[in-house]
Amino acid sequence: MADDLSMNPTRDDFAALLDESMGGRDFAEGTVVKGRVSAIEKDFAIIDVGLKTEGRIPVKEFGVDENGKATIKAGDTVEVFLERVENAMGEAVISRDKARREEAWTRLEGVFAKNEPVLGAIVGRVKGGFTVDLGGASAFLPGSQVDIRPVRDVGPLMGREQPFAILKMDRPRGNIVVSRRAILEEARAEQRTELVSQLQEGEVREGVVKNITDYGAFVDLGGIDGLLHVTDMSWKRVSHPSQVLAVGDTVKVQIVKINPDTQRISLGMKQLQSDPWDGVEAKYPVGAKFTGRITNITDYGAFVELEPGVEGLVHVSEMSWTKKNVHPGKIVSTSQEVDVVVLDVDASKRRVSLGLKQAMQNPWEQFLEQHPIGSSVEGEVKNATEFGLFIGLDNDIDGMVHLSDIDWNTPGEEAMARYKKGDVVKARVLDVDVEKERISLGIKQLGGDPLAGDVYRKGQTVTVQVTEITSGGIEVRFGEDEAPITAFIRKSDLSRDRSEQRPERFAVGDRLDAQITNVDKAARRVSLSVKALEMAEEKEAIEQFGSSDSGASLGDILGAALREKASKE
Repeated sequence: MADDLSMNPTRDDFAALLDESMGGRDFAEGTVVKGRVSAIEKDFAIIDVGLKTEGRIPVKEFGVDENGKATIKAGDTVEVFLERVENAMGEAVISRDKARREEAWTRLEGVFAKNEPVLGAIVGRVKGGFTVDLGGASAFLPGSQVDIRPVRDVGPLMGREQPFAILKMDRPRGNIVVSRRAILEEARAEQRTELVSQLQEGEVREGVVKNITDYGAFVDLGGIDGLLHVTDMSWKRVSHPSQVLAVGDTVKVQIVKINPDTQRISLGMKQLQSDPWDGVEAKYPVGAKFTGRITNITDYGAFVELEPGVEGLVHVSEMSWTKKNVHPGKIVSTSQEVDVVVLDVDASKRRVSLGLKQAMQNPWEQFLEQHPIGSSVEGEVKNATEFGLFIGLDNDIDGMVHLSDIDWNTPGEEAMARYKKGDVVKARVLDVDVEKERISLGIKQLGGDPLAGDVYRKGQTVTVQVTEITSGGIEVRFGEDEAPITAFIRKSDLSRDRSEQRPERFAVGDRLDAQITNVDKAARRVSLSVKALEMAEEKEAIEQFGSSDSGASLGDILGAALREKASKE
């Protein structure tokens, strides 16, 4: 049977013989196998891995001693990476470096699974970071993962074996990402936990200012930093920490708070000083007047420093008696010294309400002192509204002339049309309401009320002047020039004689006599009649010079009356 195999071998026979010659070993490409150094030829080591041909590996892959000689010798057993069983030259393609890399990957995967650190060395720079040798495997170290803070010079770290944390591994792609920062943070956290356990809230310590920001300063307490917030530096207002501290300063601080979860430490300097708010109610009683300095201006008011650490707010409504709806910055300026009056004190909330205008005399009280009710004032028309005129007075205050107080006889809107902005007018003070900050003025009151008392009464004869002629009658004016009275004589009252009841026979400016037939003070209306005057004069003449029964004619009687009247004039 053996002869038959040797004379006519089949494919299966060859497979069986090959397996027998290989000793049953698995030589899959891409795996690590053991081999024996059969010889050293120049710079190559000849390795027998049990294949029909041997493989060649550069000696430098196995390492050399200080004299540059190979560290391996014939007969040594080594592990190599089998890339190909046979190449075009019939040789096995093997590699010691790849074998070492495979060994490293296997080892690192175990380390990564246990979340343990691994030793490595930074060996070079690449875009975005550095290359780290992890004992045969190459890893990427991002620039942000080198240290806790940015490092300008990485030179001292190059080539030095140190621990790294594996962040990511991708064996198919051959990618490993490591971090030195994670190791440092972990060590720092352990150190911080130990240091924090040694601190107590309320404890006073000395520290060194390491860094200053807009919101405070970081103080080194001996291996651990605490934040000294700008509001805890001083009882007085501090705009920026650099006004109080500088980097490198040694300061004494109190540990205000320790957060056990985040291990953040809050520090304070002002806590080592006496609180200026203690007894503030006694120092600043309500109603008292003080001098302070403007420290800050906002949209709603201004802060005034009464003493270092004690500030009060002057609300915009308490800044000026007369300037309303104006930004505080247009009334006061920062660093300006001002007199203020204490309006309210709340020590529990650390608040003091101040008044700026209360430190000045109320302009309405001052006006009433200088211009009592009934006195006359002069001012410029500031504005005309639908209900009256606003007149500018002393100390930037205004007085109002109501429509009904412009003219005794002319309707309000018509009377107001005579005035325009900028006109200087005289008026009489009618009323001053200090609480409501109102001053009532009157223009018509300057001449007095022409209908007051019994100056004009029914049956009285007055001389009037024609001011306007209409189809229904004539408009006339009479009385004093300062307070004239206007009236209208109807067409039927222009004459006793119907043919003379024609308005057009009069001209503007003509003067004539008329009789008052009615006085309505409530409606401020006076009724006049020329016809009534003529009839009254006729009646008087008949009574004085005769009657129709005496035989004298009406013409004789009126003629005698007219002649007597003329002689008297």
